[in-house]
Amino acid sequence: MSAASAASAVSVQFRAAYDAVLADWPAPVTSREVPTPHGLTRINSCGPLGAAPLVLLPGGGATSTVWGAVVAAGAGRTHRVHAVDLVGEPGLSVPAGGRAIRTPEDLAGWLDAVLDGLGAPGPVTLAGHSYGAWIAAHYATRHPRRLARLVLLDPTQVFAGLRPGYVLRALPMLARPTPARIRSFLRWETGGADLDPAWLRLRDETARFPTVRPVTGPRPGPAGLDRFPLHILFAEQARCHDSARAAATARAALPGARVEMLPGVSHHALPLLAAEAIARSLAA
Repeated sequence: MSAASAASAVSVQFRAAYDAVLADWPAPVTSREVPTPHGLTRINSCGPLGAAPLVLLPGGGATSTVWGAVVAAGAGRTHRVHAVDLVGEPGLSVPAGGRAIRTPEDLAGWLDAVLDGLGAPGPVTLAGHSYGAWIAAHYATRHPRRLARLVLLDPTQVFAGLRPGYVLRALPMLARPTPARIRSFLRWETGGADLDPAWLRLRDETARFPTVRPVTGPRPGPAGLDRFPLHILFAEQARCHDSARAAATARAALPGARVEMLPGVSHHALPLLAAEAIARSLAA
């Protein structure tokens, strides 16, 4: 997607919905665009300026605004939070023409440039949900010295593959997204959970973006993930994978990691409805 098409994809309705969710964050937000080899990356930051840096990567389509509940639950008091819009995904990041991110190595280079742009004086805590956790794990295996801690929230394609039924259910939404298809899929996966209405309106607006295939690749191996404190949280009611089996695999591969199961929450509801547990894990 070129910079021009990305800019046109950000409709007035999308920007209004995005700003409405961000306005509900409990602390003043500073927004900026950090240049990287793959385009401008939008980062929304809040929390004490002198606090330890915390970089948050959302799941696909969720945008950086999904972290508001986690900030409100305490992350914005213990850290300087930097919530990132993934380049190539719905949000306010603008991809560079001809420099599309295609491989895990590209993603690692992009994230390295983002951290450079933040100007953090030392290692950061990096946390990601779903696809964002997959990106974070790949980055951690390549650049472990830049991380103080790693937190993976129901990571997909790291410790378990996707269930075929989940993929089949998601295909219509991914191939030709519409607000109705997005809402139907989220109702199915979350069991009809009561999600933030403002964030749901924003998710409706993501249907206007050009369809971009997420980067795929091998699972990040455990080598390198044991060089710093690692906390992995799984959603008990996730429909994307078998959470119990994924947790068992994580414990066996990384015996030094802290692995938890969060009861009563699904994969896509995790950042919104398990915010207090997530904030505790980030502060630990």
